[in-house]
Amino acid sequence: MSEKTNAARILDRLHIPYELVEYSVDPDNLAADHVAEELGEPIEQVFKTLVLHGDKKGYLVCVVAGNREVDLKKAAKVSGNKKVEMIPMKDLLPLTGYVRGGCTSIGMKKHFPTFISEEAKDFPFIYVSAGKRGLQIKLAPDNLLRAADATLADIATDPS
Repeated sequence: MSEKTNAARILDRLHIPYELVEYSVDPDNLAADHVAEELGEPIEQVFKTLVLHGDKKGYLVCVVAGNREVDLKKAAKVSGNKKVEMIPMKDLLPLTGYVRGGCTSIGMKKHFPTFISEEAKDFPFIYVSAGKRGLQIKLAPDNLLRAADATLADIATDPS
């Protein structure tokens, strides 16, 4: 097993039960469906972490199921912004400390308002990145909410 990530150390410190699950990385396909396939889990239970920027309140983090997308209007509303947009990929690492395909809402360089899509509650456990490519954290949605100091919200939509 690979060394513990910052996210795993934070979960340990909070006494939150979790499981680290390794998978093989395809650098050409960092999409959630590939991760779900590698894990042998339904795409609905593999969540992706996205960082956005709002026009009024600054940065925010949205965690949505792999088969869904962030609804920008809903995300703006719950975060107190008029509009939000995805941050440029080049800003992800300096802002969060994480790379694309390894970004997690737990233990970013700085805490940003974090919203987890309400369908996470439909499952006894979900998968999120452990903070590096090739490693996922399996945990209960309530524990992710606590560890990421997040809010459950209606922020997702089906891709059109």
